[in-house]
Amino acid sequence: MNTSVFLGSVAAVTLMAGAGMADTLADVKARGELNCGVNTGLVGFAAPDANGNWTGFDVDICKAVAAAVLGDATKVKYVPTTGQTRFTALSSGEVDVLARNSTWTFSRDTDLKLDFIGVNYYDGQGFMVNKDLGVTSAKELDGATVCIQTGTTTELNLADYFKANNMTYTPVNIDSNAEGEQQYMAGACDAYTTDASGLAATRAAFADPENHIILPEIISKEPLGPAVRHGDSNWGDIVRWTLYALIAAEEYGVTSANVEELTTSSQNPEVQRLLGVTDDLGAMIGLDKEWAKRAIMASGNYGEIFAANIGEQTPIGLARGLNAQWTQGGLMYAMPFR
Repeated sequence: MNTSVFLGSVAAVTLMAGAGMADTLADVKARGELNCGVNTGLVGFAAPDANGNWTGFDVDICKAVAAAVLGDATKVKYVPTTGQTRFTALSSGEVDVLARNSTWTFSRDTDLKLDFIGVNYYDGQGFMVNKDLGVTSAKELDGATVCIQTGTTTELNLADYFKANNMTYTPVNIDSNAEGEQQYMAGACDAYTTDASGLAATRAAFADPENHIILPEIISKEPLGPAVRHGDSNWGDIVRWTLYALIAAEEYGVTSANVEELTTSSQNPEVQRLLGVTDDLGAMIGLDKEWAKRAIMASGNYGEIFAANIGEQTPIGLARGLNAQWTQGGLMYAMPFR
């Protein structure tokens, strides 16, 4: 074959391949806004107030990414998604990132062509019942009606658990947490099952939270984390390392209150790289030197975000547990910034 023809063909193929490659970073910058898929309403994780202002643990991930990429944590369009619509919203391009208490599983990572960029909350599935039911263990739920969100990992976990314990149940299918809360409070189901953190958030919104108990059994592993689409590795790196920046900031004592001071005073090489004082890590992912610094300034480090939204001093009252830093016996661990 003529060499010039061959090289021309290779160039053409390369050009076409490049044209078809996703560039979410360029899209977000051109739009001037990050489209972030969140829960339709789960107190502590993602919920709008009466004025339409969104707050929550997952919402703060969206803000951190927007601050890193656009320089402004407010440049976010929050797109409410249900258990059934969330992955379609991501794969179709309706949202740039999904930060909606979603479990990282094999099939979602491969068959659905999603990239989970890390874990921001280690959870497990539990059950909530009214005290009047007189139940103190999930193993006493034989024959119960159970409210369960469709399109979630909880469906299979529930079936597996009841089968393993030779029990039967009747599912009451719901599309959202709001519907689940309504059905549960109306007595349409004996128990409500979802991630234990979600149960705590739901109970905290009740007028009588003291009358509802979360049973002690945790029946599954639910590593929750943000997800992006397959095919855009650079965008995945940006979201992944933004999360790592928040986790690393807590480890190194960098907070929203002292980040400016540490930018000039810290002698820790890792902190200097994280805050853009030395090295230009941002250039490797198409951002500037201070992308991580802005992400931290948006809502604080991982510990600050946890404490403000779902921690022990909030109505939800979650302990850090597995979500403590690795230096404190937990699983939260950021890769090195170097």
